[in-house]
Amino acid sequence: MKIGYCFTGSFCTFEKSINALEMLVNKGYDITPIMSENAYATDTRFGKAEDIVKKLEAITKKQVIHTICDAEPIGPKSMFDILVVAPCTSNTLAKLANGVNDTAVTMAVKSHIRNSKPVVIGISTNDALGAAAKNIGILMNYKDYYFIPFSMDDCINKPKSMVCDFGQIERTIELANEGKEINKKIL
Repeated sequence: MKIGYCFTGSFCTFEKSINALEMLVNKGYDITPIMSENAYATDTRFGKAEDIVKKLEAITKKQVIHTICDAEPIGPKSMFDILVVAPCTSNTLAKLANGVNDTAVTMAVKSHIRNSKPVVIGISTNDALGAAAKNIGILMNYKDYYFIPFSMDDCINKPKSMVCDFGQIERTIELANEGKEINKKIL
Protein backbone atom coordinates (compact mmCIF):
# COMPACT_ATOMS: atom_id res chain seq x y z
CA MET A 1 0.00 0.00 0.00
CA LYS A 2 1.29 3.45 -0.92
CA ILE A 3 0.79 6.01 1.84
CA GLY A 4 1.39 9.73 1.97
CA TYR A 5 2.18 10.50 5.62
CA CYS A 6 1.70 14.15 6.60
CA PHE A 7 3.05 16.07 9.57
CA THR A 8 1.62 19.38 10.77
CA GLY A 9 2.90 21.55 13.62
CA SER A 10 2.01 19.58 16.74
CA PHE A 11 5.70 19.20 17.49
CA CYS A 12 5.17 17.57 20.89
CA THR A 13 3.72 14.48 19.17
CA PHE A 14 6.34 14.15 16.43
CA GLU A 15 8.24 11.41 18.24
CA LYS A 16 5.12 9.24 18.59
CA SER A 17 4.16 9.88 14.99
CA ILE A 18 7.65 9.11 13.69
CA ASN A 19 7.65 5.86 15.68
CA ALA A 20 4.30 4.93 14.10
CA LEU A 21 5.60 5.81 10.63
CA GLU A 22 8.72 3.70 11.19
CA MET A 23 6.59 0.75 12.32
CA LEU A 24 4.54 1.02 9.12
CA VAL A 25 7.69 1.13 6.97
CA ASN A 26 9.07 -1.93 8.81
CA LYS A 27 5.83 -3.77 8.02
CA GLY A 28 6.28 -3.10 4.31
CA TYR A 29 4.13 -0.02 3.68
CA ASP A 30 5.52 2.29 0.96
CA ILE A 31 5.50 5.70 2.65
CA THR A 32 6.28 9.18 1.36
CA PRO A 33 6.66 11.87 4.05
CA ILE A 34 4.85 15.19 3.62
CA MET A 35 5.26 18.17 5.93
CA SER A 36 3.59 21.54 6.24
CA GLU A 37 6.02 24.36 5.69
CA ASN A 38 6.01 25.17 9.43
CA ALA A 39 6.63 21.56 10.42
CA TYR A 40 9.42 21.35 7.84
CA ALA A 41 11.27 24.50 8.90
CA THR A 42 10.61 25.20 12.59
CA ASP A 43 13.12 24.32 15.31
CA THR A 44 11.46 23.66 18.67
CA ARG A 45 12.34 22.28 22.09
CA PHE A 46 11.27 18.93 20.63
CA GLY A 47 13.99 18.95 17.98
CA LYS A 48 15.64 20.75 15.12
CA ALA A 49 13.66 20.76 11.90
CA GLU A 50 16.64 19.66 9.83
CA ASP A 51 17.20 16.61 12.07
CA ILE A 52 13.53 15.60 11.87
CA VAL A 53 13.52 15.91 8.07
CA LYS A 54 16.68 13.83 7.81
CA LYS A 55 15.19 11.18 10.09
CA LEU A 56 11.98 10.94 8.03
CA GLU A 57 13.97 10.69 4.80
CA ALA A 58 16.26 8.02 6.28
CA ILE A 59 13.31 5.92 7.47
CA THR A 60 11.29 6.19 4.24
CA LYS A 61 14.18 6.48 1.76
CA LYS A 62 12.21 9.32 0.13
CA GLN A 63 12.47 13.09 0.12
CA VAL A 64 9.93 15.01 2.16
CA ILE A 65 7.28 16.80 0.12
CA HIS A 66 7.09 20.25 1.72
CA THR A 67 5.80 22.72 -0.85
CA ILE A 68 2.40 23.31 -2.38
CA CYS A 69 3.87 22.87 -5.88
CA ASP A 70 5.29 19.44 -4.98
CA ALA A 71 2.04 18.35 -3.29
CA GLU A 72 -0.31 19.37 -6.12
CA PRO A 73 0.47 16.37 -8.41
CA ILE A 74 -0.54 13.85 -5.71
CA GLY A 75 -4.11 13.61 -7.02
CA PRO A 76 -3.54 13.84 -10.77
CA LYS A 77 -0.80 11.20 -10.55
CA SER A 78 -2.83 9.11 -8.05
CA MET A 79 0.33 8.75 -6.00
CA PHE A 80 -1.16 7.19 -2.85
CA ASP A 81 -3.78 4.69 -1.78
CA ILE A 82 -4.25 6.50 1.52
CA LEU A 83 -3.14 9.82 2.96
CA VAL A 84 -2.46 10.08 6.71
CA VAL A 85 -2.30 13.41 8.56
CA ALA A 86 -0.82 12.66 11.99
CA PRO A 87 -0.41 14.88 13.86
CA CYS A 88 -3.23 17.06 12.57
CA THR A 89 -3.46 20.43 14.33
CA SER A 90 -6.59 22.51 14.86
CA ASN A 91 -5.26 24.92 12.23
CA THR A 92 -5.08 22.15 9.63
CA LEU A 93 -8.48 20.78 10.73
CA ALA A 94 -10.02 24.22 10.15
CA LYS A 95 -8.41 24.53 6.74
CA LEU A 96 -9.56 21.06 5.65
CA ALA A 97 -13.10 21.64 6.93
CA ASN A 98 -13.32 24.94 5.08
CA GLY A 99 -11.52 24.12 1.83
CA VAL A 100 -8.41 26.23 2.45
CA ASN A 101 -5.36 24.88 0.62
CA ASP A 102 -2.38 27.01 1.56
CA THR A 103 0.16 24.47 2.84
CA ALA A 104 1.79 21.38 1.40
CA VAL A 105 -0.39 19.21 3.67
CA THR A 106 -3.72 20.87 2.85
CA MET A 107 -2.86 20.76 -0.85
CA ALA A 108 -1.89 17.08 -0.52
CA VAL A 109 -5.29 16.31 1.04
CA LYS A 110 -7.21 18.37 -1.53
CA SER A 111 -5.32 16.76 -4.38
CA HIS A 112 -5.63 13.22 -2.97
CA ILE A 113 -9.31 13.35 -2.02
CA ARG A 114 -10.37 14.31 -5.53
CA ASN A 115 -9.85 10.62 -6.34
CA SER A 116 -12.28 9.55 -3.58
CA LYS A 117 -9.47 7.87 -1.66
CA PRO A 118 -9.27 7.76 2.14
CA VAL A 119 -7.71 10.42 4.32
CA VAL A 120 -6.82 9.29 7.85
CA ILE A 121 -6.74 12.06 10.47
CA GLY A 122 -4.76 11.85 13.72
CA ILE A 123 -5.88 14.73 15.88
CA SER A 124 -3.39 16.50 18.12
CA THR A 125 -4.66 19.83 19.40
CA ASN A 126 -5.10 21.72 22.65
CA ASP A 127 -8.38 23.05 21.25
CA ALA A 128 -10.28 19.88 20.24
CA LEU A 129 -13.05 20.52 22.76
CA GLY A 130 -13.09 24.24 21.98
CA ALA A 131 -13.19 26.04 18.66
CA ALA A 132 -11.76 23.01 16.79
CA ALA A 133 -14.69 20.79 17.80
CA LYS A 134 -16.93 22.05 15.00
CA ASN A 135 -14.22 21.32 12.41
CA ILE A 136 -13.75 17.80 13.76
CA GLY A 137 -17.50 17.32 13.46
CA ILE A 138 -17.56 18.65 9.91
CA LEU A 139 -14.75 16.34 8.78
CA MET A 140 -16.31 13.34 10.55
CA ASN A 141 -19.33 13.85 8.34
CA TYR A 142 -17.38 14.19 5.09
CA LYS A 143 -16.95 11.17 2.85
CA ASP A 144 -13.47 9.64 2.74
CA TYR A 145 -12.23 11.08 6.09
CA TYR A 146 -11.39 8.54 8.80
CA PHE A 147 -10.23 9.35 12.32
CA ILE A 148 -7.64 7.55 14.39
CA PRO A 149 -9.23 7.06 17.83
CA PHE A 150 -8.52 10.08 20.01
CA SER A 151 -9.10 11.13 23.61
CA MET A 152 -8.19 13.75 26.18
CA ASP A 153 -4.50 13.72 26.97
CA ASP A 154 -4.50 15.79 30.20
CA CYS A 155 -8.01 16.61 31.38
CA ILE A 156 -6.80 18.52 34.46
CA ASN A 157 -4.17 20.80 32.96
CA LYS A 158 -5.43 20.93 29.36
CA PRO A 159 -9.21 20.46 29.55
CA LYS A 160 -9.82 21.04 25.83
CA SER A 161 -6.86 19.03 24.52
CA MET A 162 -7.14 15.76 22.61
CA VAL A 163 -4.58 13.51 20.94
CA CYS A 164 -4.99 10.47 18.73
CA ASP A 165 -3.84 7.01 19.78
CA PHE A 166 -0.79 6.63 17.54
CA GLY A 167 -0.83 2.90 18.27
CA GLN A 168 -4.07 2.64 16.27
CA ILE A 169 -2.73 4.15 13.04
CA GLU A 170 -2.20 0.87 11.22
CA ARG A 171 -5.64 -0.50 12.18
CA THR A 172 -7.30 2.76 11.14
CA ILE A 173 -5.48 2.64 7.79
CA GLU A 174 -6.52 -0.98 7.19
CA LEU A 175 -10.17 -0.22 7.92
CA ALA A 176 -10.18 3.05 5.97
CA ASN A 177 -8.85 1.12 2.98
CA GLU A 178 -12.00 -1.01 3.27
CA GLY A 179 -14.21 2.09 3.67
CA LYS A 180 -14.80 1.43 7.38
CA GLU A 181 -14.47 3.74 10.34
CA ILE A 182 -12.71 2.32 13.39
CA ASN A 183 -14.96 1.99 16.44
CA LYS A 184 -15.07 0.24 19.80
CA LYS A 185 -16.66 -2.87 18.33
CA ILE A 186 -13.77 -3.24 15.89
CA LEU A 187 -11.04 -2.53 18.47
